[in-house]
Amino acid sequence: MRILVLCNKSPWPLHEGGPIAMHAIIDGLIKAGHNVKVLAANTNKYFVDPNSIPYSFAESTSIEFANIDLSVNPIGALVNYIKGNSYHVARFRNRDFGAKLIKILQEEEYDIIQAEMIYTTVYLDIIRKYSKAKVILRAHNIEHLIWKRIAENQKNLLKKHYLNHLYRTLRNYELGIIGKVDGIVAITETDAVILRKHSGKVPVISIPYGIDIESLPAVNSSQGAPDLFHIGSMNWIPNEEGIRWFIENVWTKVSTLIPGIQLYLAGRMMPEWLIQLNMEGVNVVGEVPDAMEFVLDHQVMIVPLFSGSGIRIKIIEAMSAGKAVISTSIGAEGILYKNRTHLWIADTAEQFVEAILEVMSNPGCRKELGINARKLMETLHNNSLLMVELVNFYKQLDIQK
Repeated sequence: MRILVLCNKSPWPLHEGGPIAMHAIIDGLIKAGHNVKVLAANTNKYFVDPNSIPYSFAESTSIEFANIDLSVNPIGALVNYIKGNSYHVARFRNRDFGAKLIKILQEEEYDIIQAEMIYTTVYLDIIRKYSKAKVILRAHNIEHLIWKRIAENQKNLLKKHYLNHLYRTLRNYELGIIGKVDGIVAITETDAVILRKHSGKVPVISIPYGIDIESLPAVNSSQGAPDLFHIGSMNWIPNEEGIRWFIENVWTKVSTLIPGIQLYLAGRMMPEWLIQLNMEGVNVVGEVPDAMEFVLDHQVMIVPLFSGSGIRIKIIEAMSAGKAVISTSIGAEGILYKNRTHLWIADTAEQFVEAILEVMSNPGCRKELGINARKLMETLHNNSLLMVELVNFYKQLDIQK
């Protein structure tokens, strides 16, 4: 099949969950024998030097970029506020991206055009005009639910009002666009259930993030000195909020109960307050050259998320590597786990403290969690098997239309 993938950010480097998920599906389709072309937004929030893309990936995808400035423009924000439009979505409408898309569609015919996340669906009108391909929305999450949860957790009334506006306009766009594509691929069954309620006759399937499990070593969490770690982009509001909550409500108690315990924090765009924290036992590593190497070097992952949607790619990778994970229910959404068998759920400060005390003090518990996690990933998140499901879904669209 000839497949064009539209990305809201570069699928390389693999420093964030979104690029990792996009790269996995692109790589999986190529390995399955399909012809894949990529057009990606190169944004100021995730800017990539095109020359840094590995030659093999660039050659196999013929990847092209269009620069998009996602900086907040007060005038643009005000205009969209007055009109009741989603400013989140409007910022992705870009002349350069549109022109390159038209050129690509004029030069070659495609069977499938896959829009990664709803932000690339702003070009649906161009796709319909220049192509007869089936359009698939790959929903990494339910975007408006993320902003609903962020708004609910905001205490400042003025900020809360504006966040509610962003949530409502994004919800209106998202629920409207899902009925205009030809198919939807949700990354979790939880999201798929929500999308089916609003998609009308548009078919929806859930295909989770897949990993090349055979190439990933399993180093269980009973090995080495026990420590805690978190990895995630800190310019994503739910990550920063979660780590701030953890340090303020959990860390002070845990560090008292377990003298010498260490917490390692990795990820892009560390906020200044965290860099200047200077708290005993808290190691702010920042962006790391190899995320998986960082995961393998540490023992117990914490995921204190209280907003967000979709699936946490970093949890999948940690579980695939045989690591013990302690997460909130929201953080673990989309993973078909059994609590305290595949990972440990903690939704309050008290539950986090309890979980950390048990997992850190019991090597057998860490080892069992890691082994069970790895087995779950081998069963449900094997990328080669998931690509078969995805392609079958593509083919069914021709039968239904």
